[in-house]
Amino acid sequence: MILEIRDYFLLFMIYALAGWILEVIYALFADKKLTNRGFLIGPICPIYGVGCVLIILLLTPYKNHPIGLFVLAIVICSILEYFTSYFMEKLFKARWWDYSNRKFNINGRICLETMIPFGIVACFIIYIVNPFVVEILNKIPDTTLNILSIVLAIIFLIDIILSFNIINGFKKTIKNISLEDRTEDINNYIKNLLLEKSILYRRLIKAFPKIQTKIKKIKAKVIKD
Repeated sequence: MILEIRDYFLLFMIYALAGWILEVIYALFADKKLTNRGFLIGPICPIYGVGCVLIILLLTPYKNHPIGLFVLAIVICSILEYFTSYFMEKLFKARWWDYSNRKFNINGRICLETMIPFGIVACFIIYIVNPFVVEILNKIPDTTLNILSIVLAIIFLIDIILSFNIINGFKKTIKNISLEDRTEDINNYIKNLLLEKSILYRRLIKAFPKIQTKIKKIKAKVIKD
């Protein structure tokens, strides 16, 4: 069935929410506490939404070739994760996740440990989850879907604006630092400084407790947490 742009946006939001839930569950088991994971303030992780929509758009034609679908999903999702990490670091001067301490990693941005699950999840989405989700969307009247997509788009846009303001504050904090010390000490200094700010700054640090700051004026390399 041919989907409209509206439908893909709704799928993006659904899978972004699902990704956020998975991140929260993972953090709960790993850190034994609830954490609002993700770059944005709201309960969504856009990278999951983008990844799932790309999988649906690009890999649905390979539905009858599960092995090929599995391999292509690994390639597509790994490229997405790598360049998301790269551009976020360039844009915000911070490393948001780091796989440097894991085996078979590429520049700490992706690693084999996360690449294999990409293929498994892609197959799960193509064969089970997405047909079920699309079937539900097809049962909802177009008017309701239009209203829902508009409301979600507005909320999403507001979230992006607020989140970028928070990140800009993060960048300013880094820019104003002139400490000549080890990078790990600078990282801790920044974290403590941001924790003293508003609840939204504290949420950011709690969501990414291993943020690796990258300060151009300081020659020391970012070390592993």
